Amino acid sequence: MSRISRLPSSLIRAAACTGVAALALTACGSGSGSGTASDGSGSVKVGLITKTDTNPFFVKMKEGAEKAAKENGAQLSTAAGKFDGDNAGQVTAIENMVAAGVKGILITPSDSKAIVPAIQKARAKGVLVIALDTPTEPESAVDALFATDNLKAGQLIGEYAKAAMKGKTAKIAALDLAPGVSVGVQRHNGFLKGFGATEKDVVCAQDTGGDQAKGQTAMENCLQKAPDINVVYTINEPAALGAYTALKAKGREKDVLIVSVDGGCTGTQAVKDGKIAATSQQYPLKMAAEGVKAVVTYAKDGKKASGYTDTGVTLITDKAQDGVTSKDTAYGLDNCWG
Repeated sequence: MSRISRLPSSLIRAAACTGVAALALTACGSGSGSGTASDGSGSVKVGLITKTDTNPFFVKMKEGAEKAAKENGAQLSTAAGKFDGDNAGQVTAIENMVAAGVKGILITPSDSKAIVPAIQKARAKGVLVIALDTPTEPESAVDALFATDNLKAGQLIGEYAKAAMKGKTAKIAALDLAPGVSVGVQRHNGFLKGFGATEKDVVCAQDTGGDQAKGQTAMENCLQKAPDINVVYTINEPAALGAYTALKAKGREKDVLIVSVDGGCTGTQAVKDGKIAATSQQYPLKMAAEGVKAVVTYAKDGKKASGYTDTGVTLITDKAQDGVTSKDTAYGLDNCWG
């Protein structure tokens, strides 16, 4: 899914190394612009395929994979889509990696359903396939899933928003991702569950693609439809910052509660600055690192990772609410990504 578009220094290294436009198979080391994470001919080959290589979330994921590959004597190959939603590019990347002899593939699916046939072909050839961050549909299409519990992430900010409203009637705007994308659906449903609300309590719902500019437009549209909105749920922090910009233009930034999910550094700083009330922080580096270790284990002893591994989520806010477990932005900034 789309996330913050800030460009950290590691992104420059990632872009030089991955070749987005062609979705070519490459082998990249974290310490240089090219080469392999481990060059020994007998090393385990691991593939990482992300939705894009320009999004800081996936840059951090790649850094985690590179570090784990070096520590475990593995050779890491990476590829990414040209854009979020580039299923054809991810299919090509899977085919290239299988041909190159990888033992396992870690993938953040751009299209949870459309990618399944390519994954099935890879698994039929003995390749371990682990989904990171985003589950496939069905989830059983891969050997294992290492990801945030997105329902829980949404539920945490829902519980927080309910407590922060202190009994006031909520007029909720939902700035969502896109129709049918599992991550977006889970976060949205989790928020409603945590808040104790239903779709009837959502006075305006707009898709943003997780983009800041689209988040701003969506919020502007919602304010025209329902000027009395007082709670804004957003799929991620770029959408939240777009909503904040729209609210500020109307002089509403101080009387509307914005909650979000992701825990990127820009978003966490926005919580510290008071633009976002709270966010649920997730950990992409851990997803990738654990995935690499699982592939190495499979290569060495044949033991396959299976099922779902929760890589954790933490509610981050500087305005704690009774009955809702959270950590402050000092913790959030120490553990953020991007």
